[in-house]
Parts: sequence; C-alpha cells; structure tokens
Amino acid sequence: MPNLENHSSRIFKYKMSFYYQSTIIYFSVFCIYLLIRGEFVENSFTLIIKDPILYALALIVITSVVSLSYNLILNRHLQVSNQEISFISRKRKKSFNLKDIKNIKIIRSQNIGIGKSSQLIKIAVSGRKKPITIRPSYYENESQLIEIFQSLKNELVSDNV
Repeated sequence: MPNLENHSSRIFKYKMSFYYQSTIIYFSVFCIYLLIRGEFVENSFTLIIKDPILYALALIVITSVVSLSYNLILNRHLQVSNQEISFISRKRKKSFNLKDIKNIKIIRSQNIGIGKSSQLIKIAVSGRKKPITIRPSYYENESQLIEIFQSLKNELVSDNV
C-alpha cells in the first residue's frame, strides 16, 4: 500500500483563473463598446439601446458571470491523503482508497495544434472498468500534484515487486 507520510493530506483547488480572466475581458469589451457606440450630445452621454450587438455582449457578460459564480459555489478540489484520493465539490465527494489502486500512469501528451505539452494522470482502480483521469493543469500547484502521484506510483511499483 502506498504511504504518504511526508504528504499527509494535500488539497488541490480547481483553477478559477480562466473564469476570472474571461469575465474581466468580456466586461471590458462590453464597456468599451458602450463608450464607442454611445453618443455624446450637448455634454451628456446618450446610450443606444436598440443595438443588437450590445445585447449580445451583455448576454456573454451575464453568461460569464453566471459560470464564474457557479464554479465558485461548487468549490471543487482534489484531496490526497494517506488513505484515499477524494474528488470533492459542494454537493458530492467521490473517494478512492489507495489500497484499491492497481496502476498509476503519468502520460505526457502533445497538443499538435498548440505545440504545448500537458500531462495526464490515469489511475486504474479495482472494481472500475475505466481508469480515473486527472488533468493536473486543471488544479493549482500542478507540479506538487504530479510529484505526489509520481511518489505514489513509485511506492505502488515497489510494493508489487
């Protein structure tokens, strides 16, 4: 059985930076469009409210804010402890005991279109047909997450020998 004495219980939060950045960018574009499209008449600003592009941008901003709020409320994170790996959100907790892990693969995949490599962690668990797939880039402190799973993999291999 793998042992995480030096790791005790680690929590890796889901990255929210994409949601923050997209909301800020969409809101900025909306404000800039409002300023450009509005009319300055006699030292006052008149808003053109019959513009369909304005409504489309407002819809995008609202959708972005809703998705950001939803993901903040979910509070998703991954917890690795001495006994189990847990995928936790506000309403759900899915745990897998470290004793049930058959195999851990850390795969480096190459995105051909982007030219950027990313890693996947595939965990084979007894009692499941499909392996659990973890994308470390989705979580904060991805290098620590990879290190923990690398040490788990090494301990799993040494236990099986």
